[in-house]
Amino acid sequence: MSRRLTHRMTYDAPLADVVEMLADPRFREAVCEYQRVLSADVEIDRSGDAMTVLVEQVQPAAGIPSFAKKFVGDEIRIVQREDWSAPDTGELHVTIPGKPGHMDGTITLVEADGTTTETVDVEIRVNLPLVGGRIEGLVSDLLRKALVAEERVGHDYLST
Repeated sequence: MSRRLTHRMTYDAPLADVVEMLADPRFREAVCEYQRVLSADVEIDRSGDAMTVLVEQVQPAAGIPSFAKKFVGDEIRIVQREDWSAPDTGELHVTIPGKPGHMDGTITLVEADGTTTETVDVEIRVNLPLVGGRIEGLVSDLLRKALVAEERVGHDYLST
């Protein structure tokens, strides 16, 4: 069982500017701050056109339904790794260490007429009998909210 999520974010900026934004630890930290995470650690390693982004964060489990909260506890540690093989193509891997689930997918950037669209396409898998599908739906909703937050912070970042 799994759930697929595809989400698009649009920026009024050329691809090169969006790439630089995604490679800036201050942007990644601002996204975490906007989401009110309890703590965050951002590491970015660039080598030519390739880039690895590692964001480890701890979020409060406030607002999570009780059926899911018993699996995650009061806080959720999330490890997000992006492996960019080119400026416009990356692989996304998200885990919650010690929990039976993960997200894997792709991130692509496409520029047209000075506007760049970032598309995140992931498969969410939670390996728990009976409640796995419900938790996948919950994770999908949380990821969508996180991507909306990233886009809002990105608009502010690119406008300065």
